Amino acid sequence: MTIVRYNPFLPGKAFHGLVDEFFGRDLNEWFNQNNGFKPAVNVKETDKAFQLELAAPGYQKENFEIGLDESRLTIKASKEDQNKEVNQDYRRREFYASTFERSFHLPENVDAEHITASYENGILVVEIPKKEEVKPEKRTIAIG
Repeated sequence: MTIVRYNPFLPGKAFHGLVDEFFGRDLNEWFNQNNGFKPAVNVKETDKAFQLELAAPGYQKENFEIGLDESRLTIKASKEDQNKEVNQDYRRREFYASTFERSFHLPENVDAEHITASYENGILVVEIPKKEEVKPEKRTIAIG
């Protein structure tokens, strides 16, 4: 089992692929048009953990909110910038707001209690450890 991008509108891949092919772009772009920014995410898997790397330059770690609802991990971020410029008789103000949200279904074999995250150099890294695999105990049964 692997981590799957969450799409609340279409549960089936067959229909999702058909719509993507018909419209020529990812269906999530139609439903999640948060000012055009949807950060790229790399998903790595090792024997011990999954690792999400989300590219979000220009944010601070305080801008992020990571939540877990049952098996759905959601990463949200928002920021606002205000630029003031005063030049003799000319005054200009610019406001900028940016938000995004990405969600992922987690497989059953993850240890949700020990998920960690860090943000450095524009990359948010979420480490999702896997549960220790319980192997059946081997023993000899005495015949009585």
